[in-house]
Amino acid sequence: MTTASKETLGFKTEVKQLLHLMIHSLYSNKEIFLRELVSNASDACDKLRFQALSNGDLYENDSELKVDITFDKDAGTLTIADNGIGMTRDDVVNHLGTIAKSGTAEFLSQLSGDQKKDSQLIGQFGVGFYSAFIVADKVTVETRRAGADASDGVRWESEGEGEFSLEAIDLPARGTRITLHLKEGEQEFADTFRLENLIRKYSDHIAIPVFVQKDAEENEDGEEATSNEAVNQAQAMWTRPKSDLSDEDYTEFYKHVSHDWNEPLTWMHNRVEGKLDYTSLLYIPSKAPFDLWNREATRGLKLYVQRVFIMDDAEQFLPTYLRFVKGVLDSNDLSLNVSREILQQDKQVDSLRSALVKRVLDTLEKLAKKDAEKYQTFWEAFGEVLKEGPAEDFANREKIAGLFRFATTQSDDATQNVGLSDYVSRMRDGQKKIYYITGDSYESAAASPHLEYFRKKGVEVLLLTDRVDEWMVGHLNDFDGKPFQDVTKGELDLDELADSDEKDQQKALEEAHKALVERLQAALLEQVKEVRVTSRLSDSPACLVVGQYDMGGHMRRMMEAAGQPVPEPEMALEINPTHPLIERLDKEPDEDRFAELALLIHAQAQLAEGSQLKQPAQYVARLNKLLLDLMQ
Repeated sequence: MTTASKETLGFKTEVKQLLHLMIHSLYSNKEIFLRELVSNASDACDKLRFQALSNGDLYENDSELKVDITFDKDAGTLTIADNGIGMTRDDVVNHLGTIAKSGTAEFLSQLSGDQKKDSQLIGQFGVGFYSAFIVADKVTVETRRAGADASDGVRWESEGEGEFSLEAIDLPARGTRITLHLKEGEQEFADTFRLENLIRKYSDHIAIPVFVQKDAEENEDGEEATSNEAVNQAQAMWTRPKSDLSDEDYTEFYKHVSHDWNEPLTWMHNRVEGKLDYTSLLYIPSKAPFDLWNREATRGLKLYVQRVFIMDDAEQFLPTYLRFVKGVLDSNDLSLNVSREILQQDKQVDSLRSALVKRVLDTLEKLAKKDAEKYQTFWEAFGEVLKEGPAEDFANREKIAGLFRFATTQSDDATQNVGLSDYVSRMRDGQKKIYYITGDSYESAAASPHLEYFRKKGVEVLLLTDRVDEWMVGHLNDFDGKPFQDVTKGELDLDELADSDEKDQQKALEEAHKALVERLQAALLEQVKEVRVTSRLSDSPACLVVGQYDMGGHMRRMMEAAGQPVPEPEMALEINPTHPLIERLDKEPDEDRFAELALLIHAQAQLAEGSQLKQPAQYVARLNKLLLDLMQ
């Protein structure tokens, strides 16, 4: 491509949407554009330093990495330049012409048009380079990849309206130069004092020196001259003593490393020497990122070895159930030529991973004890992710389970704020199991007929309504030596809940209603495996129960919704013989009518459990016939 072959291309649709939203939603926080652009420039320098380890020629006799910020008040321009890795033409198209993030369309669909809400969502998404258009009506990018010929330079230019131009240029110096043509009224950003304050506020922690142009001064010859000087500390923040760092320092570094505009919930800064030699600075975000549930989304820590940047998103150091943790790991033990493949086989990585997981879980444990309100914020954002832990991390499953929060039958609403330790401490005398029920919602679980006996006996039951819950309990099995028991599975074990009078009464009911059970069994031969008398019901006539080791109804419905083949469970119908409806049924002499009523009761039990009827029209017809009979 020659300079004459300038071409104009269109932005991808999602970029157009994001640019429009950004310009209108983020204007009140417009100064963040400088943090984003300086952060990108710093990353470009880090990447060059890493690649130059194996190819020193990439430095092109200029190894002093830096970021230069200059401005021209008369022309109304602001320029952020770095001598980092630079970009090829393909890099420019891929990075500046489209948003290289999976899940972008889904994210954009969540936007409501409410500026305040949308600005928070966009902050979670991270906008990077595009934030330049908040203050500029035209942006020019000139760049050349390190090691490429001077003639391989590229100029990208756009007014942020829907298209951009590309042309080849000669660029003697490697790196990237971004020139913002400031909008009218944005001249405040062409000022030394304002720029220096913003760099100290947002980018002081960056390990690359940031130089800001000084206002022009007359020299000895009476000529105007400008000079640059580094504004930031240019020292990797995690290497500085904790006593030298303020909460604001930690917060701004989090925003740099995560590209999240919200403040972090808490952080862990540790220097470890001994068997392992490393420094870690880890953050727990306060809000979940938009792509938390996207399996293709990048995750992991920024990895440095001896303060040399190695890679973004090193996922080997934390398990997927802690994928929300952001931060930096700087190891003195790993090799500088480490790769993702080597990381998967390095024993040091396993040791570092164990240490970091322990650090995060300990921090969450302390947060839960010291600040319940702050921990509740964490739980509401990341609780479902943490519930993946027992399946993935068997060694820490008890510790992870201690961090879980649930709604229970003693809760006033759906808020999940009861820990398993709290539940165990409230267990009644003689209770040996942790009882739970799964459901599609808090309301449906709390209204389940299976809870009637437990409410009568004052036994607390966990209400599990997250999609992951039944799978999680299957891997957890027990907590503090107490096994979990689904109240909808198997026969109700009265040994630990009932007194001797109740047990005698149960046996008497079973004896007295043998004939009724046999009649129901015959009428529902194709619907259920077994009919039995139960003590678990007090207000409802009947309920359906699956086998102790069968898949629960909630999990079965989710699997079916996902298109997975699910074997039919062997269901038992449990009846409450003292309920007026069952008493009336027992007295019905007409066997055909008895069978119709039995099918109605079975269908009602299905609905109460949350299941869908296979033939709802048939149920309605039976119900209508019964109503007509009653009205005659």
